[in-house]
Amino acid sequence: MTSQLFRCKSIDQLLADSENAEIRLKKSLGLLSLTSLGIGAVIGSGIFTIVGTAIAGQKFQASSILNAPLLEYVIHHSASFGRPGAGPAIALSFILVAIACGFASVCYAELAAMIPIAGSAYTYTYATMGELTAWIIGWDLILEYAVSNMAVSVGFSQHVVNLLDWFAVHPNPRWISPAYLPSGLSDLEGNMLYPPGWHFGFNWPAFIIVMLLTVLLVRGIRESAETNNVMVLTKIIAILVFVSFASRFIHPANWHPFAPHGWPGILTGGSIVFFTYIGFDSVSTAAEECNRPQRDLPIGIIATLVVCTLLYVAVVVVLTGLVRWDTLMDDAAPVVNTLKRLHISGVRLIVLIGALMGMISSLLVFQIGQARVWFAMSRDGLFPRIFSRVHPRFRTPDFSTWVAGFVVGIPAGLLDIGTFADLSNIGTLFAFALVASGVLILRYREPDRQRAFRAPGGPIAPILTILTCVLLMAGLPIMNWIRFFVWMAIGLVIYYNYGRKRSTLRLANQA
Repeated sequence: MTSQLFRCKSIDQLLADSENAEIRLKKSLGLLSLTSLGIGAVIGSGIFTIVGTAIAGQKFQASSILNAPLLEYVIHHSASFGRPGAGPAIALSFILVAIACGFASVCYAELAAMIPIAGSAYTYTYATMGELTAWIIGWDLILEYAVSNMAVSVGFSQHVVNLLDWFAVHPNPRWISPAYLPSGLSDLEGNMLYPPGWHFGFNWPAFIIVMLLTVLLVRGIRESAETNNVMVLTKIIAILVFVSFASRFIHPANWHPFAPHGWPGILTGGSIVFFTYIGFDSVSTAAEECNRPQRDLPIGIIATLVVCTLLYVAVVVVLTGLVRWDTLMDDAAPVVNTLKRLHISGVRLIVLIGALMGMISSLLVFQIGQARVWFAMSRDGLFPRIFSRVHPRFRTPDFSTWVAGFVVGIPAGLLDIGTFADLSNIGTLFAFALVASGVLILRYREPDRQRAFRAPGGPIAPILTILTCVLLMAGLPIMNWIRFFVWMAIGLVIYYNYGRKRSTLRLANQA
């Protein structure tokens, strides 16, 4: 039984399966498109949405959920149920995360060039640690991509509200805010619109944008990538405009205290924003649709990390110099809202347009990744066959893409941005650690296999990836761990009752 659970699928078999004409994806991506996909995912989700929560932290309103004084006291006085903000030291958080991701990126690059198959960490794990571990990481990736996009779509909705406000249009809050608000909902003047807890509402802009992108993705990866290239260029220009013009209004006093919660705040800030860096993971999920994966995948992955780190640090240094760090709590549009408070109107409109493009490109890339993971798991028999169906005309995994759209769109209409960010981070860290372990295993098991790219420093990069991921995981709240283990338990039940029995590898061995 144990040997069956940890049976590995050889790299040669993975490559052969990907050439099956009936379930083969169309190769149409070059280096520019791959790098743009990565930048599109990373920039959209981090700079314009969750960075405000990482800077200011978040306090949960226990009284809105629990009518128990003791529990309320514990929640309000325990860091396990809250998130200390990094303050202006968020720049250090991003550097810490960039270092961790730097180690992880070269591990991904080595495996992506060697195994250019859809599925990313799931596929790599299947070839190194066996089927059960592959299922766990695949199930984890589904959570990672889905909740990342839920967070970004909520941020997109907030930016739509800002755009409407520019034209003096103020829609009913019931149709632009989620149904669950842990800290309530206030306007920019601080007036409480809704108290903490549940209310009657649905975030329609968040739902609609996800479904529109789903239609685009079903029509083709090349068309989606070309659209993404334009949006990425637009938002990079917007970021550079923000850094250049808003830096004139910096007040150095806002950088003090630099680290209001010390090292715990810096570590937690890094843990919160870690999910924003999974753009290079998204590059690897599109490996099967790349024209020259052995050359372009490593370059695209590493270039994504370098460009995005520089942009991230520049933005947070300026943002925390414009306003006090503790005014950004639970703000799903921190950059644009800060410009509005300071009445920097011209720059605000440019950044707003760039932010909207950033949200859309990030959503597009993450939806590509999520659908490809389901596609790969289905092709291996671990998910129902319909998930690996390829559209006869567009050669895209159409059913997986539609399901991914509804799985992201509906929760995005109901929940808040902080809830989603928490769920995504632990999945990202877990995936990075397993990919690094896969590099070590393959180097030991198949040292003579040709590698178009090798992570430098021997075992240093994989080992440091594992250690830094464990360190950042330690900074996550206890509720995050509980939710993660519940998700994993659900996945194991599905695998035991379905995937284990229908695995193509198991059936092939029995034959």
